[in-house]
Amino acid sequence: MDAGGGPLLPDSVLYEIFLYLDHVDVLSVGLVCQQWHAVARDEFLWKELFYRYYRISREVPRHPAAVSWYDEFQRLYDTIPCVEVQALKEHNDQVLHLSFSHSGCLFASCSKDCTVKIWSNELDITLQHSSNMRPYNWSYTQFSQFNSDDSLLLVSGVFVGPHNSSSGEIAVISMENFTLLSRVRNKPYDVFGCWLNETNLISGNLHRIGRITSCSVLWLNNAFQGIESENVNVVKRLFKIQNLNASTIRTVMVADCSRYDSPDLLLDYEEQLAASSTSTCPVFDLGSDSEEEEAKPKQTLEPAVQELPDDGGVTAEDGLQQFFDDIMEGRVRPAMTETELETKVAELFVRNRTKPPELNLLSTDSNSKTKYLIFTTGCLTYSPHQIGIKRILPHQMTTAGPVLGEERRSDEFFDSLDHVIDIHGHIIGMGLSPDHRYLYVNSRAWPRDCVISDPMQPPPIAEEIDLHVFDLKTMKEVKRALRAHRAYTPNEECFFIFLDVSRDFVASGAEDRHGYIWDRHYNICLAKLQHDNVVNSVAFSPVEQELLLTASDDTTIKVWRSPRTVRIQQARKPRPRKLLFSWLMNQKS
Repeated sequence: MDAGGGPLLPDSVLYEIFLYLDHVDVLSVGLVCQQWHAVARDEFLWKELFYRYYRISREVPRHPAAVSWYDEFQRLYDTIPCVEVQALKEHNDQVLHLSFSHSGCLFASCSKDCTVKIWSNELDITLQHSSNMRPYNWSYTQFSQFNSDDSLLLVSGVFVGPHNSSSGEIAVISMENFTLLSRVRNKPYDVFGCWLNETNLISGNLHRIGRITSCSVLWLNNAFQGIESENVNVVKRLFKIQNLNASTIRTVMVADCSRYDSPDLLLDYEEQLAASSTSTCPVFDLGSDSEEEEAKPKQTLEPAVQELPDDGGVTAEDGLQQFFDDIMEGRVRPAMTETELETKVAELFVRNRTKPPELNLLSTDSNSKTKYLIFTTGCLTYSPHQIGIKRILPHQMTTAGPVLGEERRSDEFFDSLDHVIDIHGHIIGMGLSPDHRYLYVNSRAWPRDCVISDPMQPPPIAEEIDLHVFDLKTMKEVKRALRAHRAYTPNEECFFIFLDVSRDFVASGAEDRHGYIWDRHYNICLAKLQHDNVVNSVAFSPVEQELLLTASDDTTIKVWRSPRTVRIQQARKPRPRKLLFSWLMNQKS
């Protein structure tokens, strides 16, 4: 008998009960079993249950913030936003993207119906405003982002220009009165655009140099272009980067490196143990793979340009002339195609015309406001298969100064990248953790030993989506890729699947009519969220990770809350009086 007078159940029986909790309601088990409190304190029992129930390797430690294994089991069982509580159907075409304000009070949705809608995030979500972009010759809206103080909304869309040529455009909308403040051209349209700070946003432009060679220019734009003085610049060129083999820069985002000193969650288990005895994390240099290398000279990183052999001090001009002489005299073997020839000439041209990356990329000052521009790019084919990273210097964070940036020498025509991460597959989505320490990347893998001979014919891509995780402090992949979600469109029809990251979870859409949620620490899939068509975007509330939104081609936005939150909200609702009680009260009166 236990202290409460109930019979003691053998540990083996208790273990079997809790081992199959997917068939039993945890709360009802607790009511039936008078030994529940004793079981809740049995750490060994819950540890065994946890590893077996979630099929996690025993090498994985408990979440660093967890108090006990029982609490951790309850967290994963009860705090996942997997209960549908509302379906928003105000859009009349595919919903492509969702974004929350930093306060969590508002969120925006973009759609093929060419509207951007602003929603009020209350207990029952309501539509607050809708802006139709068709009067500005937009085809549809595709992306949105609130600035840091939630006073402005960046909206990106596809602009239909002369002769039906599709480009992109960015609009800035005031959240005070929903007026359109400015519009900025954005090419290609899947650059999307992003905020650098409260009043400046980044857009792109593309200049063709050859059939498969181009130059991407990234611009910094002031959001208040229409009302600024004519004596003040409202735009400034940030970077000019050469593209080879039909690749272009797309999907730009900004990471604030100052947040690294206080990460929400460390994914490296050894680093978790080290962090338990120190309050801060050391600042790193993007150009090195370890802290010990920071004192060494930084090497120039130009992953998008092939490494050429040392020609004993021969200049690029001499090398280019020698290359043409070899062609004319038949010394180049094997014969090159027109595409290979253009790429080779472009590589030789850019060799001595690229500005090297900055040395000492990060200051040792923990209060440094260093930021990095992150984008998709490539060097082998037009499909995005690399992630480029470029530091934004302090003087570049304002539109003040020359429109074309600082004066350049002839040997600094292009900007080099500070770091490149090769994915070996088609990148279809990216997202930063709330602390900007980790970059999550959706990709569809290429065959392992594939060879790309034609940049216009990329390799076939897998149906299974890999969700990679990169530590932006070390520039290395951490953990194994997350899997569960799938996509079916081929290369030429492949589209973006947006993902989002909260403190403990990561979520993504998929083409298999589901949204997915994983736990960041344990690397396990926790929930599948049903839609009737492709799920294009997901968004966690930045202040409440137990609230998740999903957007789909089925034209709906679904609102998901955790079982715990649903119970709390239902308990707060007043219960209707029973008919008999109401009748008795009426009789007394």
